[in-house]
Parts: sequence; C-alpha cells; structure tokens
Amino acid sequence: MRMVGVLAIATAVTIATACSINVKKDGSGEDKNVDINTPLGGIHVNTNADPRDTGLSVYAGSHLKKKDDSSDEKSANVNISSSWGGVKVVALEYESDDPPNKIVAYYKNELKKYGNVLECRTSGEYHGPERDSDELKCEGDNKGERVELKVGSKNNQHVVSIKPQGKGSDFGLVYVRTSGKDSTI
Repeated sequence: MRMVGVLAIATAVTIATACSINVKKDGSGEDKNVDINTPLGGIHVNTNADPRDTGLSVYAGSHLKKKDDSSDEKSANVNISSSWGGVKVVALEYESDDPPNKIVAYYKNELKKYGNVLECRTSGEYHGPERDSDELKCEGDNKGERVELKVGSKNNQHVVSIKPQGKGSDFGLVYVRTSGKDSTI
C-alpha cells in the first residue's frame, strides 16, 4: 500500500513539474489569454473572442456588452483537449437598440446555412443540449420571453439566444463542439 502512495505522489510531482502555464494580459493588466498545458491535455482560454469563430456574423448596429458589476467577461473562446476528448466553446454577448423580433429574423436566416433551425422559448439561460440524445430540442414548457435559435447536433451546435432588454435586445452567439478520444476539434 505504501508503494501505491509513493507512486501517486511521484506522478503528481511529475505532472506538476511538466505543466506549463502562460498568462497574457491586456494593456490595462487584465488577463486576456490563459494557456495551461500538461501531459494529460491542455486548456486554452481567450477572453477576447472573435465573433467569426462562432461561424456567425454580428447583427448590424449591435455592440459587445461591457463587463457588468460582477466583472464577468462578455466574450470567451475556450478549448479543452485531452487524449479522452475535447470541447470548444465560443460565446459572445451583445446588445442592440433593435427589438428581439428583428434579431430573431436575422439569425434564423443566418443559421439556415448549418441546417434546420429550431426556435425555442425559455425563461432561463441556455444550458446546452439534453445528454441522452444527439438531437437538439427545446427544453421546458417552450414559453417565455427569451428566444433560442439552435441548429446542429449535441456535438456540433450553433445557438443564438435573444431576450428583450428595455426598448432593445440582448443576445448571445454560442458555438459548441465536442469530440471523443478518436477525433479532434
């Protein structure tokens, strides 16, 4: 039993010493890119995501939301990879002076290039696809003021979430892609 403990400690020390962490800051000293590489995989986070990485254009006249009091970033490009699989998530939050129906119409047309667009209504935040099916579907009672437009599959999806905000709208662009151990992102 002692040998197992010694091997576990030796493995942890080896992984810790073989790990590299690189943090890049912007001009104001805030973290913008974080790269962590270990023998088991890597995590790469960029909080200055490019909207083109969602595969969607940005609705004309909208602008990226600013950080709020919680200091949460409003854009991120996250890649996690390992020999067991990986996940890529690109998410950006925008605001527009236009009403939700105009943004919904724009993104329904924009998303068609990826397949049949599913339109859902929710009162909550986007939480991802059901785990028991590869097919995207509406969750809950399909009532609420937030519109989610979804296209793709559980492993490769584009989502636009639109909600009224004052006289305008807030909306988010999300791209999620997952892979298993035998494929890459």
